[in-house]
Amino acid sequence: MQFLTQWFKRHLSDSGVVFLALFLVIGFAVVITMGDMLMPVLASAVIAYLLDGGVGRMKSRGVPHIVAVSIVFCAFLLFVSIVIFGLVPTLSRQGTQLFQQLPIMISKGQLVLMQLPDRYPDVITAAQLEEVTGIISQRIAELGQAVVSISLSSVVGVITVLVYAVLMPMLVFFFMKDKRLIINWALGFMPQERKLATTVWKDVDLQVANYVRGKFIEIILLWAVSFVAFTMFGLEYAMLLGALVGLSVIIPYIGATVVTIPVLLIAWFQWGWGSDFIGLTVTFFIIQALDGNVLVPLLFSEVVNLHPVAIIVAILVFGGFWGFWGVFFAIPLATLVQAVISAWPKPAEQEQTTSDTQN
Repeated sequence: MQFLTQWFKRHLSDSGVVFLALFLVIGFAVVITMGDMLMPVLASAVIAYLLDGGVGRMKSRGVPHIVAVSIVFCAFLLFVSIVIFGLVPTLSRQGTQLFQQLPIMISKGQLVLMQLPDRYPDVITAAQLEEVTGIISQRIAELGQAVVSISLSSVVGVITVLVYAVLMPMLVFFFMKDKRLIINWALGFMPQERKLATTVWKDVDLQVANYVRGKFIEIILLWAVSFVAFTMFGLEYAMLLGALVGLSVIIPYIGATVVTIPVLLIAWFQWGWGSDFIGLTVTFFIIQALDGNVLVPLLFSEVVNLHPVAIIVAILVFGGFWGFWGVFFAIPLATLVQAVISAWPKPAEQEQTTSDTQN
């Protein structure tokens, strides 16, 4: 008991520390327990936070607040409209075509696999090959069942999309328009002594804003470059594969490795071991190398560097809690944790502060 008392005195004697700890615990608890219900509000707040940078830059040039908000909001609606009515139908059509071609691709792949025991009898046997093909067939059947279940629940999905389409634009606009009013209202519930929380927020605000905006730019650029490269080679499903390549950067390290499989498989099914396949493979790996060695350092030079192990752990933990959004915001959330740990007063610092106060 004495040990716990001493630990609390060393680490939680500062009211700012207690407030920050309670704020983080309550925040995570609300998101974990009510995240599904509040998802439109949370997503709208994130979008408004990201768009606020454009509003701030326009206001710094003398544009009135409401005019800046209106311009940025209209640009956001235009971008969303282009994505929904321009890109989504193409992606849906190519995805349907790819799914329809899967049986042909599987048959072609099985013919190639059936030749392996004859060519390499010491490496793979017919029994092993039958086991592998059985597993593949089972996974394909499960995928088909998943597609059917998705189609059966499409009515619920349409209703959810309609709710998001109506609520989220309104929420984004009011979050941007009444930003100062909402912040002042929230600060009214917080204690006067919040120096530590303010320090952490200033650090995290810069890092998260730079990361998310940089990640958005990286997705768009990689998507566009991949689409152009795939189209030049005449690769089928170029838009769909380009989108997968762009979205793969959401999951560092893992995404780039996973997306390579469908790109190379579709290229092989289309051309075989020809010059087109080799040329596209080389081009694809050049794009990946430029992204990792040029674009990423350029976009994320101001973001806190995290160890690869910390990034992977953050993806697993936050992705397990919040799915896609947890994966997307894994690095910003890991940055928040790192900022809290860095700013948390050490026992020696607290003793020095107490001594200075007494003197």
